[in-house]
Amino acid sequence: MSSSRNVVVIGAGPAGYVCAIRLAQLGQKVTVVEKDNIGGTCLNVGCIPSKALIAAGALMDKVKNASTMGITAQGVELDIEKLVGWKQSIVDRLTGGVAGLFKNHGVKHVAGTAQIVDKNTVVVKTKSGEEKLRCDDLVIATGSVPTAIPGFDFDGKKIWSSTEALSPDRIPEHLVVIGGGYIGLELGFLFRKIGSEVTVVEFTDGALPGQDRDCVKLIERSLKKQKINLVTKTGAKSYEADGKKIYVKVEGRDGKADTIECDQVLCTVGRRPYSDGLGLENAGLSVDKRGFLAVDSQMRTSVPNVYAIGDIAGQPMLAHKGSKEGLVCAAVIAGQPEEYDVRCVPAVIFTSPEMASVGLLEDEAKEKGHEVVIGKFPFAASGRAMSLMDTEGFVKIVADKKTDEVLGVHMVGPEVTELIAEAALAIEMGATTEDIARTIHAHPTLPEVVMEAAESVHKMAIHIYQK
Repeated sequence: MSSSRNVVVIGAGPAGYVCAIRLAQLGQKVTVVEKDNIGGTCLNVGCIPSKALIAAGALMDKVKNASTMGITAQGVELDIEKLVGWKQSIVDRLTGGVAGLFKNHGVKHVAGTAQIVDKNTVVVKTKSGEEKLRCDDLVIATGSVPTAIPGFDFDGKKIWSSTEALSPDRIPEHLVVIGGGYIGLELGFLFRKIGSEVTVVEFTDGALPGQDRDCVKLIERSLKKQKINLVTKTGAKSYEADGKKIYVKVEGRDGKADTIECDQVLCTVGRRPYSDGLGLENAGLSVDKRGFLAVDSQMRTSVPNVYAIGDIAGQPMLAHKGSKEGLVCAAVIAGQPEEYDVRCVPAVIFTSPEMASVGLLEDEAKEKGHEVVIGKFPFAASGRAMSLMDTEGFVKIVADKKTDEVLGVHMVGPEVTELIAEAALAIEMGATTEDIARTIHAHPTLPEVVMEAAESVHKMAIHIYQK
């Protein structure tokens, strides 16, 4: 291991704070600069608060529909102010926990906006003035921000980004969501469950572009069942406001125009890497046309002592990918022979039902030259899913016909955001479908569906009939 180095990390999100803590564990001297709250987007206005609200929406939905079990609930009401307060208490506990870990590990936290002077110097504008930081190594972990589209600039009132949607002061009567990706659909399902009418406007041919189409078909059916209006092949052009009413003008790819009346717009067309005013050029760096910094397998940029991790380091823009990069980056700076060498990155989507995916899609596997075989098993045949009153969906395994190696796993259904971990481990370890099938899975549990999907690759599933 190298001698202790002085490292400045810009950004305290899931990439930056993980990197900082690991650096400290490895004996490095670390300073973290963060202009907002410790924890970044994920902990404060992203993954954690959204999942807390989604859990509340799911619970309300379950209580309302519990009569099948013989449970009748009367007077189910939502106090939006109390819900947002509860959500914030979770965020505060987590961010406070990270701050405590910084303190325990001797990580210095400087609250302010960083500007790079050169590859070894950062100036931070704090509330009390400017602080100059010198470093041997610099880690850029600035994350990303919501992307606006022309005509729909975020104002926090009529036009929400995901940030405002996670701290609502009221339940919209009719919410128009622009963008049918995972953020738009997660929040669309949430607001529908707590009482809003919801319309989702998506420019592509369907919901969740780039995801497994079998899984997406089920999500689209669920949208219909829950009376969420999905308008595809359509772009949002502009809006006009008249008091509380908002008139959103949309246009189909066929040129047909329409107007949707609502009282709230949520724009979720994606996120872009954040580097505004950072001074990357002063360190000899520049982003590509999509706003990313190019890095090698050790997270180094083109300047050897400057590293980039998380959203600014490229797709996929996911918290857990950023955290992994943070661990790699810290090890490299500490002189360990580490690199980012993963076979897969799982993706989880908290729609209703949930959806999760890891590894290759069926078409991707074929394009890479694999002779593909598919195994599929429905939650409808799972005793555990029945007992949860949650039987929609399935597990689908994409395998190589010759080697039996698991190439991809795609799931939609109850708690699949938890089940995907087994699939990720299987792919990372080069497991075959036989390895999964031969592993005893506890009964009665949802993971049995993964085991049976592996059996179904060879048409040997026990609890469904396969010709």
